[in-house]
Amino acid sequence: MSRVWLITGTSRGFGRIWAEAALDRGDKVAATARDVAALDGLVERFGDAVLPLSLDVTEKSAVEQAVKTAHAHFGRIDVVVNNAGHGLFGMTEEVTEEQVHAQFETNVFGALWVTQAVLPYLREQGSGHIVQVSSIGGLRAFPLLGVYNASKWALEGLSEALAAEVAGFGIKVTLVEPAGYATDWGGSSAVRSDALPAYDGVREQMAAYWSRMTHGDPQATAEAVLNVVDADEPPLRIFLGTGLLEQMREEYVRRIALWEEWNDVSEAAMGHGPVA
Repeated sequence: MSRVWLITGTSRGFGRIWAEAALDRGDKVAATARDVAALDGLVERFGDAVLPLSLDVTEKSAVEQAVKTAHAHFGRIDVVVNNAGHGLFGMTEEVTEEQVHAQFETNVFGALWVTQAVLPYLREQGSGHIVQVSSIGGLRAFPLLGVYNASKWALEGLSEALAAEVAGFGIKVTLVEPAGYATDWGGSSAVRSDALPAYDGVREQMAAYWSRMTHGDPQATAEAVLNVVDADEPPLRIFLGTGLLEQMREEYVRRIALWEEWNDVSEAAMGHGPVA
């Protein structure tokens, strides 16, 4: 059965690729972008199956109107993809207040406003799937990306709670956690702080780390995402890319070892009185 998708950030990158994959198989897509002209190619190719919507996800009232318009146009919404977002490159000491606010307004609050706006429709129809585009940086943190990591960690926590809240309404939630891909995430769409020379050594270390990474083909993610949204029991979290399971296995081995090392101190902090 044909599904109706609502995808934010559809002008390029994952949003565009996943929209095209859904449309190619006969689904319908409400596609949003800040510059609606960037969606002309989708409309030319797929016609009435696409509803192009101009949207800045940081504007809550605009989000509510866009969701209302999409639902009225197609009669339902089945898959919601919170893809709109950007990267912020800067050491914790370097980033400006404006940059930090903008990062959270888009990556966290934008996803929250979309989620809040669609939930009444999904609850009423008793079904739906919310796909949150997170990152491997939502599970582990990297120098130079602390604020970006913080925004994705916030999205992870919010979405895990959301999944438990809406399961009884037949609504599924999935966090998609990509590795490095050849998208524009680190290019023109990224924001970069002014660099302090004191951190040049850390920057060099990160540059060397990234130079060793294999960047995946974004087109290859389309089939995986379609498999996830088609699943009867989709996962709460899924990696996109190779080597991520190994990375996270090593990360959790380190975490558990450290927790075990300090467990006596941890338990002593409870005291000897009754547990409140």
